[in-house]
Amino acid sequence: MKRIVLLLALCSFSFGMAQSNLNDLLAAGLNDAERFTTSWLAPVTEAGIYSISNGWYNTADAKPLAGFEISIVGNITGFKNKSNKKSFTLNTADYENVQFVDGSSSKEVATALGDIEGVDVAINATIEGQQVSAQFELPSGLSSEDLNFVPSGYIQASVGLIKGTEVKARFLPKINTDDVSIGLYGFGIQHDFTKHLPADKLLPVAISAVIGYTNLSGEYDFTDTGAVSGENQRIDTKFSSWNFAAVVSTRLPVINFYGGLNYITGKSDTNILGRYEVETAGPDIVYNDPFMINNKVSGVSGNIGTKLKLGFFRLNADYNIAEFSTLTFGVNFGFR
Repeated sequence: MKRIVLLLALCSFSFGMAQSNLNDLLAAGLNDAERFTTSWLAPVTEAGIYSISNGWYNTADAKPLAGFEISIVGNITGFKNKSNKKSFTLNTADYENVQFVDGSSSKEVATALGDIEGVDVAINATIEGQQVSAQFELPSGLSSEDLNFVPSGYIQASVGLIKGTEVKARFLPKINTDDVSIGLYGFGIQHDFTKHLPADKLLPVAISAVIGYTNLSGEYDFTDTGAVSGENQRIDTKFSSWNFAAVVSTRLPVINFYGGLNYITGKSDTNILGRYEVETAGPDIVYNDPFMINNKVSGVSGNIGTKLKLGFFRLNADYNIAEFSTLTFGVNFGFR
């Protein structure tokens, strides 16, 4: 265990691909490596999709024409009590070449969110006509680094257009480090139905519909971190999500409360890219861009929050209850 990928870098999304020996699984062959990686990654991609889907609104009261708000939004998606998402059962009967060193036929192993360490497997098999012998420790996850959340963050802008309609955009500039690159963008629309009522100015609440789309892309280079040699070894991941929400809020001058019912749907595409050279008794087995993993997520969530407005400066926070619950907070600067 050596590093967490982009841990809270500028409050951006943490992939949770913490274990750099993930590429060792290719010593077991493509089928086993893809099967394990699919199970290992699924919970962290699900948490990531829920995380980036939040923060689209802090009121149901849409801004008037030319009204605007610029926000810095952060999400913390927790999984501390999600024991069913931190591990999965690895049954060697489902694998072609993976065996536990201690002779077990089935064992709980960590996902990318988990904390199970010290699980050693051995490969002694003929793969693509070559004899492969290897032994390594299975990867653990974020909990083994005492992390129980997946963060995301971005800058968001909202502008009022015609009566009751507001458009939104979110953006995280491309961030590049030695091992990681990451970026995010999104767009949304909100429509306040109460703006069409004759007594709009007198109503104590506003009711809106919000639709938001978010796209996150990131890449993690782990060329020098595993036992399987090669070059340009990396994980390339793209997340996309839609949030369809019904929102209600109070319409008071300073402190307001809001809540929403959301339907979230999204997907992730994860490519294992690069050149991988598995050492054998004869010629090395070489894999180029070995496989891609897809994961789809959907679910209903509900949130409740509050917003403090002090002139052009505003603060908001809400808690979203879902399969992966999220705390969202925002610092906002607005006019009208």
